[in-house]
Amino acid sequence: MEVVTMSHKGGPGADGRYDVVIVGGGPAGLSAALMLGRARRSVLVIDDGEPRNAPASHMHGYLSRDGAPPGELLAAGRGEVVGYGGEIAPSPGRAESATWDGADFAVGFDTGRTVRARRLLVASGIVDELPEVLGLAARWGGDVLHCPYCHGWEVRDQRIGVLATSPMSVHQALLFRQWTDRLTLLLHTAPPLDEQDAERLAARDITVVHGEVEGVEVADDRLSGVRLSRGELIPLDALAVAPRSVPRSSIVSGLGLAPTPHPSGMGEYIAADDTGLTQVPGVWVAGNLANPAANVMGAANAGAIAAGAINADLITEETNTAVQARRHPVLP
Repeated sequence: MEVVTMSHKGGPGADGRYDVVIVGGGPAGLSAALMLGRARRSVLVIDDGEPRNAPASHMHGYLSRDGAPPGELLAAGRGEVVGYGGEIAPSPGRAESATWDGADFAVGFDTGRTVRARRLLVASGIVDELPEVLGLAARWGGDVLHCPYCHGWEVRDQRIGVLATSPMSVHQALLFRQWTDRLTLLLHTAPPLDEQDAERLAARDITVVHGEVEGVEVADDRLSGVRLSRGELIPLDALAVAPRSVPRSSIVSGLGLAPTPHPSGMGEYIAADDTGLTQVPGVWVAGNLANPAANVMGAANAGAIAAGAINADLITEETNTAVQARRHPVLP
């Protein structure tokens, strides 16, 4: 796989390495690449063309782009990155491994090609693991949804069900209550409600249905309800679920980084500090890989923050090297 060299400072330096290789070309990765390009860093973005929000036809809550198709944002972002000399590997481009060779990070493509970088930012995202309910996955991103801030307005005042799979499902139901007064909590496989949760749900007039959900019902290509294992049909217009976050983190396994359980119980993530720096020096993470709850705008912001930290780290290294060279000049 050959990488197209762009204008300005695009492409690796004279030593054959990039300042930064970014794995993941979503909002976090592209935002970081834009910031680093403007900082005159040589940057390569590797993206496999499988964004988390691909099933969604529109994104919401992103200032100035509310309601825009997700692909429109990515296309604009790639153009901006290239405009500042950033390099985008031909898509789809899959990074399969990352190792430290003592001097640089070596990132291997699935084609066998390897690139070198001084710093590594991984923004490869997560996979949403949905509950095993018949027909659920086919409606994902449409009338089966998870985030009220992303999709609540579109289903306001409708019959919304919340499919409970964990204790956090009560919190999700109370959130969706802001968008409709016709809300049903389907206990499904979640633990039984305690007295406090039962009282809170009742106080908000949220209907609680016991019994496992077997499948979703569809009429005229629209969700019409869910069917319980005992055969009862619960009429609904939309269904909220809480998918389990599965990090796409195989790229960093060779560096000794492993996913850890997220404090919220929503799945796993790669732990990092506020800038995205992991426990491995020189390796940052951003976007949903570091924060499964981040929306598109939050992921883009995290990418920008990581980029600033990476550039500062490189400046510190370059300054220290310059000081040593000044103290100990090499004689001809």
